[in-house]
Amino acid sequence: MSVPAPRTAVGGTAPDSGRIRERFQALKEAGRGGLVTFLTAGDPDRETSSRILRGLPAAGADLIELGMPFTDPMADGPAIQASSQRALKAGIKLAEILDMVRAFRDGEADTPVILMGYYNPIYNYGVERFLADAKGAGVDGLIVVDLPPEEDRELCLPALAAGVNFIRLATPTTDDARLPKVLANTSGFVYYVSIMGITGTRSAAGVDVRSAVERLKRHTDLPIAVGFGIKTPDQAAEVAAVADAAVVGSALVEQVKSHLDADGRAKPELVETVLKSVGALAEGVRGGST
Repeated sequence: MSVPAPRTAVGGTAPDSGRIRERFQALKEAGRGGLVTFLTAGDPDRETSSRILRGLPAAGADLIELGMPFTDPMADGPAIQASSQRALKAGIKLAEILDMVRAFRDGEADTPVILMGYYNPIYNYGVERFLADAKGAGVDGLIVVDLPPEEDRELCLPALAAGVNFIRLATPTTDDARLPKVLANTSGFVYYVSIMGITGTRSAAGVDVRSAVERLKRHTDLPIAVGFGIKTPDQAAEVAAVADAAVVGSALVEQVKSHLDADGRAKPELVETVLKSVGALAEGVRGGST
């Protein structure tokens, strides 16, 4: 069975780039789960962040999530909160993040890029303008953690109409009665938050993930990516063996932090170290999938 195309509220097919769908289809054909990496755009500065971004596909990232820094990241743990503060202090703006993606697309046509964050910066940018610019830059999808399905008219439906996948979060407390509402306008994939609480604080047991993925699969044909709390190649492998992808974020953000000097500047080895960590995670996913 092929990975389904995005669905709109009226049951049609959104004219998205196809990169997310094609990537999950390729993973399915290869018989393995994927690796989704998260890093905050502009952390610790735009140039270093851009170098990491450019290196992620070769390091083994199958899909890339870029965090849009925000002053009040309520769903994020200390590591990602700190990365947002570093990026904002370095002066990163939403328009510059789109420029980073546009430059990335000059050398990489296939790897999906998803922007993840909060609605406020997009609202301030202007929804219509943002979607046009994001689509033009080569953004494939959005994860906006503070917009529930009841607010789909704010951004979700306009995004689908513009051809940008809108990826929804599901959690352990999203019950069978709520799931149809959550999934109604979701496209690209479903991001399952495997633990309750803020990011980067603990990990879910493999058996819990398997059960959750099986339950979600009863409600949707979309791929399921599982994140929150995955830190090691073994953990990524365990998740990728039962889900369509494992998402790793806080562990990589911590790698950035650990390779800053006393003034918060990137040490010479930062980019290489982060990409080596991605490579190790990718090896785990490839060795641990079924």
